[in-house]
Amino acid sequence: MVYKNVEIFIDEKTKIEKGFILVENGLVKKVKRMEEYDLNYEKAGVKNFNGYKIYPGFIDSHSHIGMWETGLNFAGDDGNEETNPITPHFRAIDAVNPKDDAFFKALKAGITTVVTGPGSSNPIGGSFVALKTYGDCVDDMVIKNPVGIKFALGENPKTAYNKKEMTPTTRMGTAALIREELEKAKRYFLKQKKGEQQSFNFKSEALIPLLEGKIKAFFHCHRADDIFTAIRIAKEFNLNFSLVHATEGYLFKEYLKNVDVILGPFISDISKPELKKFSEKSAYVLNNANVTFSICTDHPVFPIEYLNLACIVAIKNGLSKEQAVLAITKNAAITAGIYDLTGSIEVNKMANFVVFKKDEEIFSPYSEPSFVIIDGKIAFEKF
Repeated sequence: MVYKNVEIFIDEKTKIEKGFILVENGLVKKVKRMEEYDLNYEKAGVKNFNGYKIYPGFIDSHSHIGMWETGLNFAGDDGNEETNPITPHFRAIDAVNPKDDAFFKALKAGITTVVTGPGSSNPIGGSFVALKTYGDCVDDMVIKNPVGIKFALGENPKTAYNKKEMTPTTRMGTAALIREELEKAKRYFLKQKKGEQQSFNFKSEALIPLLEGKIKAFFHCHRADDIFTAIRIAKEFNLNFSLVHATEGYLFKEYLKNVDVILGPFISDISKPELKKFSEKSAYVLNNANVTFSICTDHPVFPIEYLNLACIVAIKNGLSKEQAVLAITKNAAITAGIYDLTGSIEVNKMANFVVFKKDEEIFSPYSEPSFVIIDGKIAFEKF
């Protein structure tokens, strides 16, 4: 398929005013100016997007879509296994319902990729998966599985297990359980590499890709103390990691210059003590400090179809529109650990795009994309 005569947003520094994109087998094969166009390309099929603007498909870098299903309550609530605080071997892909209505709402909003997984009741909750927002079978929607392991610090594990009168009931207990399991996995992995005999350990096996640096550690944290604990643990075990929420991170931005941060949700009440220092200016502050960050909805905390509204809040509080685009494309892919696959329009990356008639429609509460393209095919077209 060829999409031609279109303005292409490559990244914050590069734009092709009038170009074309050649797609083969769901991947981008050429991104060129129209002066380099060859009519032979049209043998594959062509869509003339004359006057339209094409962007990388939007990415929600942290959500629980399909894990807490729309309108089902307990029957569709599969995000927190509050019977054991340490569950790294639990997999989001086994809980996601791809026919949850939220997937179509996300698609209509221009979101082509979602990163979804367990909630934050457990110190180690399980693995996250990156999915396309279009498809019937979750296995066919997978972009990368797993992308990372969910860790949770702060109030949530304390609240979940205090009522059960079991560890953890303190921040010390949460950190200790995480360290203990990571150390077990580290020793298990070393024995495995040496060829030493040992009993199979499902939990340790799930953590090996993390210890190898192949996937990320996603640390749920809000307060300063929890943010620094996450950084401390990540350094101790040499983990590739992202901070999820990092509500108070803007207050000590100088410590986050080499840390990937996932901010959000931006539209929320102060529902618990950890959020009392929440600021809508956090994206603006971190951007000025050259911190790599993305913006998420944390769906269903904030409905995923309103990811652009979260960006509008950040723009209202100082963030530029260009940086807001990066926060839900390139930076979102970086913080989620999938930038080698998606997040920009580049050769050999996935052909996932969102198309608007006008640039100003991207961050307008009154507009939606004209087209959404996944795997090089039009998955949504505004009638």
